[in-house]
Amino acid sequence: MTPSEIFDSMRARWLANLPTYEADSLADDVVIETPFAEPGRPTRIEGKQRVLEYTQAGRAAFPVRFDDCRNLVLHETADPEVIVVEYELVGTHTATGVTASAPFIGVLQTRDGKLVHWREYQHTLAIAQAVGQA
Repeated sequence: MTPSEIFDSMRARWLANLPTYEADSLADDVVIETPFAEPGRPTRIEGKQRVLEYTQAGRAAFPVRFDDCRNLVLHETADPEVIVVEYELVGTHTATGVTASAPFIGVLQTRDGKLVHWREYQHTLAIAQAVGQA
Protein backbone atom coordinates (compact mmCIF):
# COMPACT_ATOMS: atom_id res chain seq x y z
CA MET A 1 0.00 0.00 0.00
CA THR A 2 1.06 3.58 -0.58
CA PRO A 3 1.34 6.03 2.30
CA SER A 4 -1.89 7.72 1.14
CA GLU A 5 -3.72 4.39 1.02
CA ILE A 6 -2.57 3.54 4.53
CA PHE A 7 -3.77 6.91 5.81
CA ASP A 8 -7.09 6.43 3.99
CA SER A 9 -7.46 3.09 5.79
CA MET A 10 -6.68 4.71 9.15
CA ARG A 11 -9.24 7.44 8.51
CA ALA A 12 -11.89 4.91 7.47
CA ARG A 13 -11.25 2.92 10.65
CA TRP A 14 -11.55 6.06 12.81
CA LEU A 15 -14.92 6.87 11.23
CA ALA A 16 -16.06 3.26 11.69
CA ASN A 17 -15.00 3.55 15.35
CA LEU A 18 -12.52 0.71 14.98
CA PRO A 19 -8.94 0.57 16.29
CA THR A 20 -6.69 2.62 14.01
CA TYR A 21 -4.63 -0.22 12.55
CA GLU A 22 -5.19 -3.55 10.88
CA ALA A 23 -2.48 -6.12 11.61
CA ASP A 24 -1.64 -6.69 7.95
CA SER A 25 -0.99 -2.98 7.36
CA LEU A 26 1.81 -2.80 9.97
CA ALA A 27 5.49 -3.67 9.63
CA ASP A 28 6.75 -5.95 12.41
CA ASP A 29 9.03 -3.16 13.66
CA VAL A 30 6.44 -0.36 13.44
CA VAL A 31 6.90 2.67 15.69
CA ILE A 32 4.04 4.92 16.77
CA GLU A 33 4.96 8.24 18.36
CA THR A 34 2.89 10.97 19.99
CA PRO A 35 5.50 13.48 21.16
CA PHE A 36 2.91 15.65 22.92
CA ALA A 37 0.94 12.86 24.57
CA GLU A 38 -0.90 13.81 27.73
CA PRO A 39 0.85 12.93 31.00
CA GLY A 40 0.66 9.25 31.83
CA ARG A 41 0.42 8.14 28.19
CA PRO A 42 3.37 6.75 26.25
CA THR A 43 5.07 8.92 23.67
CA ARG A 44 6.50 5.92 21.80
CA ILE A 45 5.23 2.39 21.18
CA GLU A 46 7.37 -0.10 19.29
CA GLY A 47 6.49 -3.38 17.60
CA LYS A 48 3.42 -4.63 15.80
CA GLN A 49 1.91 -6.59 18.68
CA ARG A 50 2.36 -3.80 21.23
CA VAL A 51 0.88 -1.23 18.84
CA LEU A 52 -2.15 -3.42 18.15
CA GLU A 53 -2.75 -4.10 21.84
CA TYR A 54 -2.37 -0.45 22.81
CA THR A 55 -4.63 0.91 20.07
CA GLN A 56 -7.30 -1.75 20.60
CA ALA A 57 -7.43 -1.01 24.33
CA GLY A 58 -7.36 2.73 23.67
CA ARG A 59 -10.24 2.61 21.21
CA ALA A 60 -12.32 0.51 23.60
CA ALA A 61 -11.72 2.95 26.48
CA PHE A 62 -12.04 6.24 24.57
CA PRO A 63 -15.59 7.58 25.03
CA VAL A 64 -15.83 9.34 21.66
CA ARG A 65 -17.50 8.31 18.42
CA PHE A 66 -15.70 9.92 15.49
CA ASP A 67 -18.11 11.61 13.11
CA ASP A 68 -15.82 13.27 10.59
CA CYS A 69 -12.24 13.74 9.50
CA ARG A 70 -12.21 17.12 7.81
CA ASN A 71 -9.89 19.84 6.59
CA LEU A 72 -7.57 17.16 5.30
CA VAL A 73 -4.41 18.39 3.62
CA LEU A 74 -1.93 15.81 2.38
CA HIS A 75 1.66 16.85 1.68
CA GLU A 76 3.87 14.58 -0.38
CA THR A 77 7.58 14.70 0.37
CA ALA A 78 10.77 14.06 -1.59
CA ASP A 79 10.62 10.51 -0.21
CA PRO A 80 7.77 8.59 -1.90
CA GLU A 81 7.32 6.50 1.25
CA VAL A 82 6.65 9.53 3.49
CA ILE A 83 3.65 11.88 3.67
CA VAL A 84 2.62 14.62 6.07
CA VAL A 85 -1.10 14.98 6.77
CA GLU A 86 -3.03 17.74 8.47
CA TYR A 87 -6.57 16.95 9.59
CA GLU A 88 -9.25 17.67 12.13
CA LEU A 89 -11.21 14.92 13.86
CA VAL A 90 -14.77 15.63 14.92
CA GLY A 91 -16.34 13.40 17.50
CA THR A 92 -19.25 13.03 19.87
CA HIS A 93 -18.76 12.05 23.50
CA THR A 94 -20.80 8.88 23.90
CA ALA A 95 -21.93 9.66 27.46
CA THR A 96 -22.68 13.39 27.22
CA GLY A 97 -23.59 13.81 23.54
CA VAL A 98 -21.26 16.82 23.28
CA THR A 99 -19.60 17.21 19.88
CA ALA A 100 -16.12 18.71 19.61
CA SER A 101 -13.13 18.72 17.28
CA ALA A 102 -9.35 18.72 17.51
CA PRO A 103 -6.60 19.36 14.94
CA PHE A 104 -3.76 16.93 14.24
CA ILE A 105 -0.64 16.66 12.12
CA GLY A 106 0.80 13.26 11.24
CA VAL A 107 3.96 12.07 9.55
CA LEU A 108 3.48 8.65 7.99
CA GLN A 109 6.27 6.44 6.65
CA THR A 110 5.94 3.13 4.86
CA ARG A 111 8.31 0.39 3.82
CA ASP A 112 7.35 -2.36 1.40
CA GLY A 113 3.70 -1.25 1.52
CA LYS A 114 3.43 -1.44 5.32
CA LEU A 115 3.28 1.28 7.96
CA VAL A 116 6.67 1.52 9.62
CA HIS A 117 6.39 4.87 11.43
CA TRP A 118 3.52 7.16 12.44
CA ARG A 119 4.25 10.33 14.37
CA GLU A 120 1.14 12.24 15.38
CA TYR A 121 1.08 15.72 16.86
CA GLN A 122 -2.15 16.16 18.80
CA HIS A 123 -3.88 19.16 20.33
CA THR A 124 -4.08 17.44 23.72
CA LEU A 125 -5.93 20.31 25.42
CA ALA A 126 -8.70 20.20 22.81
CA ILE A 127 -8.97 16.43 23.26
CA ALA A 128 -9.08 16.72 27.06
CA GLN A 129 -11.78 19.40 26.82
CA ALA A 130 -13.80 17.23 24.43
CA VAL A 131 -13.86 14.31 26.86
CA GLY A 132 -14.43 16.50 29.91
CA GLN A 133 -10.96 16.11 31.44
CA ALA A 134 -9.74 19.69 31.18
